[in-house]
This record gives sequence, structure tokens and C-alpha cells, in this order.
Amino acid sequence: MLKKIFTNSAGILFSRILGFIRDLLTASILGANIYSDIFFVAFKLPNLFRRIFGEGAFVQSFLPSFTRSRHKALFAAAIFKRFFLIIFILSLLVTLFAPFFTKLIAIGFDAHTIELAAPYTAINFYYLDFIFCITFLAALLQYKEHFATTAFSTALLNLSLITALILYAHAPKEKIVLAMSIAVLIGGFLQFVLHLYKTYQMGILRRLIIGFVALKHKSNLIKDEVKHFYKNFFPAIWGNSTAQVSAFLDTWLASFLTFGSISYLYYANRIFQLPLALFAIATATALFPSIAKEIKNGNETKALQHLQKSFWFLLTVLTMATVGAIMLDCEIVWLLFERGSFTRSDTLQTAWVLSAYMIGLVPYGLHKLFSLWLYAKHQQLQAARIATYAMLTNAILSLIFIYPLKAPGLALASSIAGFVSLHFTLRSFGYRKFSQILKSRYFYYLLFGIALEIVIIALIKDFWRIDAHI
Repeated sequence: MLKKIFTNSAGILFSRILGFIRDLLTASILGANIYSDIFFVAFKLPNLFRRIFGEGAFVQSFLPSFTRSRHKALFAAAIFKRFFLIIFILSLLVTLFAPFFTKLIAIGFDAHTIELAAPYTAINFYYLDFIFCITFLAALLQYKEHFATTAFSTALLNLSLITALILYAHAPKEKIVLAMSIAVLIGGFLQFVLHLYKTYQMGILRRLIIGFVALKHKSNLIKDEVKHFYKNFFPAIWGNSTAQVSAFLDTWLASFLTFGSISYLYYANRIFQLPLALFAIATATALFPSIAKEIKNGNETKALQHLQKSFWFLLTVLTMATVGAIMLDCEIVWLLFERGSFTRSDTLQTAWVLSAYMIGLVPYGLHKLFSLWLYAKHQQLQAARIATYAMLTNAILSLIFIYPLKAPGLALASSIAGFVSLHFTLRSFGYRKFSQILKSRYFYYLLFGIALEIVIIALIKDFWRIDAHI
């Protein structure tokens, strides 16, 4: 299990490093102007759908249903056919009515800017077609407990964009935007080809083709299974959308604060997302197929054993990351961002926001882990309810905290919402089962490790301050 987790973590880390290089090149070559705004707006819509659809909702609904299906090739072919048709039609609509969809994303753009941005919006949206195919094939690879291809293929998009930026560094700005938009599609195509090759190599593609051929005459065999999938899919979509809605609300509220508040939230959240992705998301991705299979086979004891081992690993690394980030908040922000127009004052403000976000790292990470139990048991509707409770908590507390605490208050509201998510998730999972996990001897090892880390970080911080004064 640890090998699978570290494979996912390594892939995510590699992609995040390339993403950071991409951001640096974009800022340096494209700058911060109307053309950079146009590209970010054009890429925002497919990226939003990718984060809602591709990073959770589909796999969490498809994999348990696929595992239970008695006609797996037929079931997979039927789901792929329907979803790809819907997404392709949606892409055509965006192409035909690109100005309308661009206006939906960037309501503040004037008519001229909308006209400039619309073609790029149409081009970028086809990335979603590739993302669906990639997500679908990745789910089949996950069923076979192969994770490396998906983990490392995410870097191909960043490599494609980096190449476009380097090749067109001295071109007119509009050509750079066009090159980057095409690079998005090339990155998606490369990811798709890599997944296609791996599924062919593992014999999955051949069985899928057989499913497509047989679907015309045997679709009645999977009618009930497909209905059951859709019943779980739409709650999963909502459950995975609430985090994006909350993020939009934070940005919207921050626009009423002093200049720079949105940036403080953005930069602090970028740091917060790194350990969440490296450990929590990587662990959940690696663990989900095993949990789903054991529960499908009626072996809950084995599923709980997998969950227990992952729980102690995740609790340890996330707690250490939380302690380290809160104690070294200023140093982390200084190291990453304090240069050029990013002043010492910006570092201090971002550090406060970072500490507020990091309070919620452990509950958000553990929520992702224990929510696997709900998805594996086909309780997507319950997971959607929990996500709604968390979103409402975040919205109410954001309105309460925004004026006395400013931007850190919005981050703190998000962290408290994480505790709400964890509480309701554990209640659905069963506090009795959770108490059995807590009785493990690993608890004492965790306490010792945290205490040791606090001492080490405190010493490092003291030496840092002494050196700074010298």
C-alpha cells in the first residue's frame, strides 16, 4: 500500500514542481495584462469541470459500480459512450456560442475583450474531452491497482505549456495565448495516448472494445447497473462541487477587503494544497480500489485494516506538516514568494492566512480518507449532504469572520468547515469503528514524533532569528 501512496505522491510532486516553473514562465513571458487574463479565463471553464468531474466525482461513482458489475466490459462501454457523447456535444455548443460562455466566466469583460477571448475559450474547452477519456481509462487502471501512469501523466500538460512558452517567448502576446491554448490540447492528447497505450499493454483495451461491439445487442443486461450508477453519480458531482463553490465564495468576499487580500488567499492556499495533495489525495487514490473490492466481497474487516494503516500514516504526516507550517509560516512564504513586488508586509499577511488554512489540514485529509468508506458503500448521497453542511458552515463563518479577521478569517472559516466535514463523515462511518482504530499502539508513537518535531522546529526557528539579527 505504501508503494502505491508514494507512487501517487511522487507523480503529484513532479507535476507541482513543473506547475511552479510554468507559473514563473507565464508571469515572465506573458506578464500580467489583458492577454494573461484572457488565457486564464479561457482555461478556467474546462479546468473547473476537470476539478469537479475528473478529480473525484466520476471515479468515486464508477469504480464501486464497475466492481459490482457482472458484465464489466458492457458496463464500462455503456458509461463511456453516454458520457463522451454529452461532453462532445457540450464542447460543440461552447464552440458555437463561445462569446456567451466567455461572458459567463468573465462577467466584467467588455464587449471587445469578450470578442478577443471567445476563440481561446472554444479551443481550451476541448481539453475536457481528453480529460474525460483520461479519467475513464485511469479508473480502469485503478481497478487493476496500477497508479503510476496516471500519477506521472499529469506532468505532460505542464511540459506542453512550458514548451509553448519557451518557443513563443518573443512572439506577439496574442500568438503566445494561441500557442498556450493549443499546448493545453496537446498536453491532454499526450496524457490520453499514454493511458491508451497502458490499457492496451495490460489487456484492458481489448476487453473494452469487445464491450463496445457487444453493447448493441446486449445493453439490456446492464440496464439496472447503469441506473444505479447514475443514481450515485449526481450526488457525487454535487459533493465534489461544494469545495469549488466555497473557493469562489472566498474569492468573492475577499474582493471587498483591502487590495492584495485575494492574492494572500491564493498564495497561502497553494502552499496548503501541496501536503493535502501529496499525502491525503495520493493516499485516498491508492486506497480506494482496495476498499471498494473488499467491501464488495463482504470483507469489511480487511477493508478496516487497510483504512487503519493508512489512517496512522496520514495522521502522522499531516500533523507534522501542520506543526511545521504554522511554526515556520513566515519563513516558508519568504522562501517561496518574497521577491520583486512581493514585499515583507505581503509575506506577513500571507503567513497569517497560511496558519489559518493549516489548522484545517488534518481534518480535511482525514475526511478524504474516511469518505472512501461512504463511496465504496454507495452512500454518495450521504457524502453530498456532508459536503453541503461544510459549505454552509464555511459561508456563515466567512460572513462572521471577514470584518474582524479579514483574509485570515476566511481561511479560518474554511478550516472549521473541515472539522465539520470530518465530524459528519466519522458519524456516518461509525464512531465505534473509529474508536477501535484509535486504540492502536501507534497513537503513542505519533505523540512522540509530534513532540520531537516541535522541539526541532523551535530550535531551527530560534537559530534562524539569531542569524537574521546578526
